[in-house]
This record gives sequence, C-alpha cells and structure tokens, in this order.
Amino acid sequence: MVDIFDEVNEELRAEKAKNLLLRFGGLIIAVCVLLVAATASWQAWRWWQARQDFAAATKYIAAMSQAEAGPLAGAVDQSPSAAAFESLVADAPEGYRTLARLRAAALRAQQGDLPAALSLWDQVAADKSVDPLIRDLASLLWAERQLEAGDPALLEARLKPLTAPDNAWRAMAREQLALLDLRQGRTDAARTSFRALADDVTAPGGVRGRSSAMLGRLGG
Repeated sequence: MVDIFDEVNEELRAEKAKNLLLRFGGLIIAVCVLLVAATASWQAWRWWQARQDFAAATKYIAAMSQAEAGPLAGAVDQSPSAAAFESLVADAPEGYRTLARLRAAALRAQQGDLPAALSLWDQVAADKSVDPLIRDLASLLWAERQLEAGDPALLEARLKPLTAPDNAWRAMAREQLALLDLRQGRTDAARTSFRALADDVTAPGGVRGRSSAMLGRLGG
C-alpha cells in the first residue's frame, strides 16, 4: 500500500511540475536569457571602461612628459602643455579629469594666465563628484592666488569653511586668513592668528615656521 501511495504522489508531482512548466516555461526562459544578456553587458562595459582608463592614462602621461620636457628644453611657453591637460577634461574618467584640471591650472598660473587658472580650480571645487579633500584643496589654491588683490569678503567666505577642526587644510587656510587680515590693516588679529599657528603642534612645520617669522616681523 505504501508503494502505491508513493507512486501516486510521484505521478501527481510530475503532473504538477509539467503544468507549471507549461504555464511559466516561457517566463523562465526569458529570465535566463536576460541574466545571460546582463552578464554579457557587464563584461562589455568593464572592457570599455578599462579601455577608456588606459586611453586617459596614456594621454595624461604624455601631457606630463610634455610639461616636464618643456623647461628642460628651455621652453618658456607652457600653454601647449596646459592645453594637453585641458583636452583630457572633456572625456577622461573622473580621476584623470580632476588631476588634469589641477595640473592645467598650475601651468596656467605659472604662465600668468590667472583667470584661466582660477576657472579650473573653481571647476574642481564645485564638482560634487570629486573627493571633498581635493575640492577643498582647489578652493585653497583658488584663494591663495588672490590674497593680494581679491575681494576680501569673497576670500573669507571660501576660506573659513576650510578652518573646521576636521579639515586637512585648516592650518593653511588659517594662515591665508591671517595674511588677509594683515592686508586689510587688522594687524592685531593677524598677530593673534600667527601666534596660534606658531604654537599649534598639529600644524605642518612649514606653516609654523612661516607664522613664527611673521610674528617676528610684526613685533611678536
């Protein structure tokens, strides 16, 4: 009797499976096809991304070599090197795009083309896809190049957020704000800031040394 019931159960299960397969077989096949297509697409995308990264790396290295070879060859005009980096901005992956902007900005500033350099630093600072550490560095460089003639209110607005305790660039931002105070005739405020920086053991050695030197020039 047990064997008969087992056979009946097996027949019922087989019939149920057959009915389910007839009912949902097309859907199962479609899902399998989609999974295979998705895997193939992912592999193709990875191949395409690797190719883009390799192309960007090749162009970046070429631009770096051009920038380094120029001064060695006695070239004064670095505009072609800056243009080579700027050409990467349009279609390079994010990391190379950011590095290219920063390098091009440095070359433009070196050439005396400050508006172009400021524009590139501003682009990096405003790009939400860039790491906050790099964005803050771009803001710092943007402000540093305008300390002598830039709008004090605008410079303060860009520098003060960088003085937060957890910001990696806080000491250099505080130094620039002290120099901005000095430029505006706020000597006492500048002296106080330089003294705090000179005594700050967490500040980089260069910042502490320059702050001590400024204190000496300001009479302590």
